[in-house]
Amino acid sequence: METFYLFLVIFLFVLAVFDLSVGVSNDAVNFLNSAIGSRAASFKVIMVIAAIGIFVGASLSNGMMDIARHGIYQPQHFFFSEIMCILLAVMLTDVVLLDIFNSLGMPTSTTVSLVFELLGGTVAIALVKIAHSDGALQFGDLLNTDKAFTVILAIFLSVAIAFFFGTVVQYISRLIFTFNYKKHTKYFIALFGGLAATSILYFMLIKGLKESSFMTGELKDVVYSNTDTIVWGAFIGFTVLMQILHWLKVNVFKVVVLMGTFALALAFAGNDLVNFIGVPLAGYSSYIDLMAQGGTTTTDTFLMTSLLEPAQTPWYFLVGSGLVMVIALATSKKAQSVIKTSLDLSRQTEGNESFGTSPVARVLVRTCNNTASTLLSVVPPRVKDWIDSRFNNDEIILENKASFDLVRASVNVVLSGLLIAVGTSLKLPLSTTYVAFMVAMGSSLADRAWGRESAVYRITGVLSVIGGWFITAGAAFTICFLVALLIHFGGIAAMVAMVGVAVYMLVRNQIAYKKRLKKEALKEEVNTTVAKLRETTDGHEALALFREHSREELQSVLLFTADMLDKSVHGFMNENLRELRKVLAAVEEKKIHLKQVKRVGTLGVTHLDHDIAVEKGLYYYQGNDFASEIIFSIRRMTEPSKEHVDNNFSPLNDIQKEDFGKMTESIVAYLKRCASMIEKNDYHRLDDVIAESVALTNQLTALKKGELKRIQGQSGSTKVSMVYLNMVQEAQNVVSFTANLIKVSRKFQKE
Repeated sequence: METFYLFLVIFLFVLAVFDLSVGVSNDAVNFLNSAIGSRAASFKVIMVIAAIGIFVGASLSNGMMDIARHGIYQPQHFFFSEIMCILLAVMLTDVVLLDIFNSLGMPTSTTVSLVFELLGGTVAIALVKIAHSDGALQFGDLLNTDKAFTVILAIFLSVAIAFFFGTVVQYISRLIFTFNYKKHTKYFIALFGGLAATSILYFMLIKGLKESSFMTGELKDVVYSNTDTIVWGAFIGFTVLMQILHWLKVNVFKVVVLMGTFALALAFAGNDLVNFIGVPLAGYSSYIDLMAQGGTTTTDTFLMTSLLEPAQTPWYFLVGSGLVMVIALATSKKAQSVIKTSLDLSRQTEGNESFGTSPVARVLVRTCNNTASTLLSVVPPRVKDWIDSRFNNDEIILENKASFDLVRASVNVVLSGLLIAVGTSLKLPLSTTYVAFMVAMGSSLADRAWGRESAVYRITGVLSVIGGWFITAGAAFTICFLVALLIHFGGIAAMVAMVGVAVYMLVRNQIAYKKRLKKEALKEEVNTTVAKLRETTDGHEALALFREHSREELQSVLLFTADMLDKSVHGFMNENLRELRKVLAAVEEKKIHLKQVKRVGTLGVTHLDHDIAVEKGLYYYQGNDFASEIIFSIRRMTEPSKEHVDNNFSPLNDIQKEDFGKMTESIVAYLKRCASMIEKNDYHRLDDVIAESVALTNQLTALKKGELKRIQGQSGSTKVSMVYLNMVQEAQNVVSFTANLIKVSRKFQKE
């Protein structure tokens, strides 16, 4: 049996490697958001700085491992086998749960996950022990509930405090520096840089390195007994240094952001490492203690009193964890997905919104607008004009493709670190994840990034993320509770089964994530032509790029329509429900993409010379509208067909199949010829295409007349006839809209 538990401990460490990967992927947003969002340095430089911070923090981590040893359960009342059951359930749940959140691109707290998984697993085993103890044991003997309540409190405190101070501090900072911050740096940059750097140092000493292995008792006493002296000395020194850097033409804001990134990465690794390796280390320690008994006890009789002792983590576990975290940070695409969610919610410029709207968000926006209007009505006009001049977004200085400027990025990293450090010193349980995210949201609100066009989407997104934090707690508790019970009663067979389920979930999540990436690609302006269009300032070049973009999109729509039309018709004829569902799903994705294409049109028009912008913009929008109508026609054709097949109604008869099958081939060929014409930008045979569209329309009209005669003759099913007539009508619409699209495309493309 001891051999089995040895393999189990090894497996826990294998799970820990996966947990480190998915955990870093999720928590990367805590320390990378500001640097990447502001483009404070190249992506490689940012990652190197963060990686060094992570490695140093992980290598110096120590005392925080105790939460996995005795922070939730009372180990002196649990046997070795029971402890191992809890620990395995926690690791299996944690890996899968965090991976799900990563796949969804939602930031969550690894601390909340760990605490509530431990709580769920402990409650499950505790219930079993209490049931068999004949009243000798109570929950208070087995469980430490204070930690769970502390974590719940941390959510509320972190959200409220971080959002409030993020809003206030960013508002004041913007009044001082404005969006054209380079104009106002000479007066305040030294003080701002000195205060920021001192805050970061304070954060590192109080939070990042407080429990580090090198922070011995003597050194800790020196640091904490002379904190005021250290802080004031650092402030004076950093202020002088920042002034010198400014004279040397160094961007102090970039220095602050990169320092903050390093400090947050160090603190994350140092304090949150327990969330990933604390559990397997507790299992390893338990196994070593069992083996030390020399066979005098068994796994079902050995009480784990030894876990009450402080953790002594070997250095090679810390260094190894640091290496895994660095590798995960450098290679994880899901980390970028989580970061993207945060950046989308806080970016200064307009763009695709990742979230929809919600009734709560709409009410909040309406209430805030009314409140703001009331407050502004009592503000003197001169004061209002002065404030508006400080928030002139037209003067914003953004690095290439940055989501927000360096002033906001500096406020984010400095304030996040300072709030966490102060919270730690005051014994307030502030979560790193929650503070970093909510400060970013508060600062974006203060910067007026949440305009009337985007506020409802941004608020919905923030509420979704906050809701996800509570869901994390509930899901972690419930899943781990059930897994622990299954393992306890199912034994080895259940353990193997749960491992299999975990592996299956990880693979399934990866497949779902890849599908999500594909879908997201439709929303993103990944087209290189569009990227060039964004950057150009030349009107003639913009028009050429605009035309190229239009050709690419319209050709894509027609080829897509040809494919979907063929699949829809043959799916109906062959009663292939799966094929019809695929067509509808593809059509919905195309609709999303066309919405984005329409937004690009607005961008294109703004880059055109004024004398041609109106005319060409009109033709572009007309073309996009016709393309949308074509896609809608495919949807209107497919939906009744899918419903018909799904209800197992009578199929088309042979005459209907033959007639419409031939028409489908002709229409598909027609669509492909139109697509080729647009691709080549050659419209000299436009009259032939128009004549073909008229001929196809007449043929489709003849099919409708023929079907109506069959209905009058009461031959065949009425339901079939209705679906058939709908297909013919929508096919006719496709032909007509395509002809109009070609005409408009020619007008848009010609000089």
